[in-house]
Amino acid sequence: MTWQAEALRWFSRHVMRPSLARERTPEAARAHFDLNARRLFRPPPLSLMQQGSVGGVPGLWVSNRPHVEGAILYFHGGAYILGSSRSHAPMLAEIARRTGLRAFLPDYRLAPEHPFPAAFDDALAAWQGLLAQGYAANRILLGGDSAGGGLALALLSQLCRAGTPPAGVFAFSPWTDLTFSGASLVTNASRDQLLPAHRLTAVRTEILGGARPGDADDPRLSPLHAAFPGAPPVMIHAAETEILRDDALRMRGRLPHAEIRIAGDLPHAWPILHNWLPEARATLDQTGRFILGCLPAASDES
Repeated sequence: MTWQAEALRWFSRHVMRPSLARERTPEAARAHFDLNARRLFRPPPLSLMQQGSVGGVPGLWVSNRPHVEGAILYFHGGAYILGSSRSHAPMLAEIARRTGLRAFLPDYRLAPEHPFPAAFDDALAAWQGLLAQGYAANRILLGGDSAGGGLALALLSQLCRAGTPPAGVFAFSPWTDLTFSGASLVTNASRDQLLPAHRLTAVRTEILGGARPGDADDPRLSPLHAAFPGAPPVMIHAAETEILRDDALRMRGRLPHAEIRIAGDLPHAWPILHNWLPEARATLDQTGRFILGCLPAASDES
């Protein structure tokens, strides 16, 4: 591990995780997260960010010298409760710089004001909106981190079953199982640098709203319980020590051809820390190559 990763591990475990473990209202948690995002995350030079709406869902278009036909539809993380297009735009600008693609980050509705399945409905509407704007399905990549990674995979299942899959999907530390059946929720509870495992049950209650905990296996919320007929290429990244490690590893049972990469002792969804971590930049490099490899060559489309 680099010295930056070692320093971040200390900071995450002694400052960030205790902060996340404290009880906060959703409004306070969002304000705290957005403040940290503005302080910590910066886009690369020549990045362009424009507010827009796709499929009736507001969000942010992000680009950096776009020159490749297609788009990335990216769902931000934040446990379906916090986060925004603005908080994750700098990371998507880095991906846009590596790929030449534009990215749309929808501001899907958040719980508890808008419980499940509001986020999924918005994700599907954004996909349909991109198609209506003229983007071909085989030139759209889905992506996301944490809850957003789970949302991207849930949408993938819907699209695969409809026979209209995207070009590919990438996910960072995806949350794929809200039934909490993964062993790493227990075995990594003291090892995870960032996420306090004991908070997940309360968070799930806010996400489900009036639904019962038994409804958490709905494939629109827990893609670990979904089917993926005819799936395109999928790349998933997770860290060995995070509590959601098994949420990533067990997706191989649903997506046997997926490329699942397990890193070492890194924080949850570490690519968002690209301004600070060499490991984050390396992961974004791998992701950029994966994205470009998913797009059809000009000869394939003629």
